[in-house]
Amino acid sequence: MDITKLTRPARKLLPLKPCGAVIVAAGSATRMGGIDKVMALLKGEPMILHTVRNFQNCDAISEIVIVTRGDLILPITGLCKGLNKVTAVVAGGKSRQESVHLGLNALSEKVQLAAIHDGARPLITWQLIDRVVRAANTYGAAAPAIPVKDTIKVVEGRAVKETPDRATLFAVQTPQVFDFDLLRGALAKAEQDGAQITDDCSAVERMGMVVKIVEGDERNLKVTTPLDLKIAELLMEEAQ
Repeated sequence: MDITKLTRPARKLLPLKPCGAVIVAAGSATRMGGIDKVMALLKGEPMILHTVRNFQNCDAISEIVIVTRGDLILPITGLCKGLNKVTAVVAGGKSRQESVHLGLNALSEKVQLAAIHDGARPLITWQLIDRVVRAANTYGAAAPAIPVKDTIKVVEGRAVKETPDRATLFAVQTPQVFDFDLLRGALAKAEQDGAQITDDCSAVERMGMVVKIVEGDERNLKVTTPLDLKIAELLMEEAQ
């Protein structure tokens, strides 16, 4: 037996930095067929409440800011009474990028990590939140992702130009968690450059920062269509 394996010290874990969550729920829900997805009922409760409650139940999250439409500030504030980590409900901007920026501004000065999450992902679990926060605590930037199942084609003018290796493709989810100053600086740079970014990771990647990918959850789906809403309802019933 190699005695060095018995005496080698365990890897020292970094102290967990305070992490604030920005839950973005300011979209117009144009693909929901007239359903206001933020307030759509799942198991008898508005979807946004399910999302926020899971962050409330995660010990790695110290405070929560919700970014939504102006007309929903009062209703959502009322829904969140009793959730002591919710410190602000603020109006969003014209774009998701601007809404995230406004949410970051509403977090307290003690926050060192920021977790950005889609309000339309109500099946997020506190375990997944914790996993991503701890990865970002170590690496500075982290996001959950799941392998792509379908073969993906790059198409131009309805003609296939390329078929990427599926083994290298992942569908990225939220929450995406970053060093607070890094994310704020990356978003400001993207805005200054007029860059169109599809998620917060994209802004950070433009700065040359490597984003650590952690195992996501297939149940952590984003409710975008009425069918997604039905699937989310079924998954919630199955979990009970």
